[in-house]
Amino acid sequence: ADAKDRMGRAVKALEGNFNRVRTGRASLSLLDGVRVDYYGSIMPLNQVASLSVPEPRTILISPWDAKVIGEIERALQKSELGLTPMNDGKAVRINIPALTEERRKELVKVVRKMAEESRVAMRNIRRDANELLKDLKKDKEISEDDMFRAQEDVQKLTDDYIKRVDGTLAAKEKDILEF
Repeated sequence: ADAKDRMGRAVKALEGNFNRVRTGRASLSLLDGVRVDYYGSIMPLNQVASLSVPEPRTILISPWDAKVIGEIERALQKSELGLTPMNDGKAVRINIPALTEERRKELVKVVRKMAEESRVAMRNIRRDANELLKDLKKDKEISEDDMFRAQEDVQKLTDDYIKRVDGTLAAKEKDILEF
């Protein structure tokens, strides 16, 4: 149960990381890590403005307080997202540039690396679970047959979660390479 929970969290973390990878389409998850200095306190962007995607390649940020527009622009420029904010006095627009073929291939490499790290995490969780089972057998809390059965279950669980990682990776690759 612990291994299943940890593997589930690893898949969720991978999906969260994938959401932050730019695919050439406007997505509000790109702005998840952006923090704005709001009258002396650092706050997430979505707590000082409403965010929307009016067009496939545009993000619109409408601050609730017009005096914060300059801070929002500064935060976006510092964020290392490579996005250029445009201020029209009432709102900030971000145009998402189309990705070049070379950049798409780089992004595919990045997401493949993320997926491989996730697979390694799954294998580490499997190893920890198997070591726990061996310790239980050594302490004579379970029989050898129970240990082997449980190890088979852990292997099936690992295979299932690795398939989920591969499916998520395939979907993200398709998303990145799509024009």
